[in-house]
Amino acid sequence: MDNEIKLFEGNQIRSLWDSEKEEWYFSVVDVVGVLTDSKNPRDYWYRGKKRMTEEEKSELSTFCRQLKMESS
Repeated sequence: MDNEIKLFEGNQIRSLWDSEKEEWYFSVVDVVGVLTDSKNPRDYWYRGKKRMTEEEKSELSTFCRQLKMESS
């Protein structure tokens, strides 16, 4: 797997290419930060997941391990 930084409207988004599956994986926290312009995207994502679980009884994550990505 290859780590790579993508740019979206001048903001960095960490990504990972899995050549075996031929799929891109992106850091959800980085994407949330760009789309919401939040000062703390990790907290924004956490609170959004918690709210969805409490209100709609739905899960926004799967039972998979976190991918190792270089810090931004």
